[in-house]
Amino acid sequence: MKCSVVIPTYNRSDILRLTLESLVRQDLNHDDFEVLVADDGSSDDTSDVVKKYMDLMNVRYFFQEDEGYRAAGARNLGIGNVKSDITVFMDAGVMAHSGCLRAHLASHEAVEGPAAVCGYVFGYTLNNETAEGVISEADLADVDGTIELWRKKGLYRDIREDFFEREGDDFATAPAPWLMYWTFNASVRTDQLRRVGGFDDAFRNWGGEDVDLGYRLHRDGARMFLNRDAMALHWPHPRDWDELHGDAIANYKYMAQKYDTPITRLLEIVPTINFFVFNDVIRGRKLTH
Repeated sequence: MKCSVVIPTYNRSDILRLTLESLVRQDLNHDDFEVLVADDGSSDDTSDVVKKYMDLMNVRYFFQEDEGYRAAGARNLGIGNVKSDITVFMDAGVMAHSGCLRAHLASHEAVEGPAAVCGYVFGYTLNNETAEGVISEADLADVDGTIELWRKKGLYRDIREDFFEREGDDFATAPAPWLMYWTFNASVRTDQLRRVGGFDDAFRNWGGEDVDLGYRLHRDGARMFLNRDAMALHWPHPRDWDELHGDAIANYKYMAQKYDTPITRLLEIVPTINFFVFNDVIRGRKLTH
């Protein structure tokens, strides 16, 4: 088995189905990957949805009781059961291009030493600013065709594109590359992931737990870069951005205090610094870890 896909979910069986359907269509042999759905206490028909795919690919289902937001813990539940050398993270509602997993694997094969690979995600915005367009223009019967059209026309680009254009797709030498390690489409070697402790279970609200993991992977020697061929499409779902933004700010303050370095202390003033120019601020202040 070449890779394991870990998907945390909570009461989103409708969009989880979209993700699982896209994984069935991967151009890898189904014996080459497994899917682990880590359920954070759903009360909907999530388990039934997963069962429908068990005859179509190698998928396993893990459940933890609903004790509030525990996405980090759910991911760790999945990580603990991974059987392959490469772990790929996706979120419910992310539809992978049929070549997505193959592209992630190619990235790890191409570099010496550990790598933390970011895939490219079309259609994601923080406050659903482009949701209407994504929903009306995406063809769920042809996810590959939709992604390839958007790529060609430059539509609904990855929200991190400004950062990638500033730092380059191989942004490993940026002072804080971990800021862009978002686990809605990302991969890492399983042994390194476990060595650094996986996700921090102390994150009990939305936002930042993947950046925190990225920080530890970076400090442990992972080379971080983007593979534009590891493509996916994010399907919009309702969200209260004001509430989520407040949660994220609190989480970044926790991270700043947790590591207490000149660079991480900047996270305490995240609302005043655009994430995508964060590295410019670090350089301007000549900060080091």
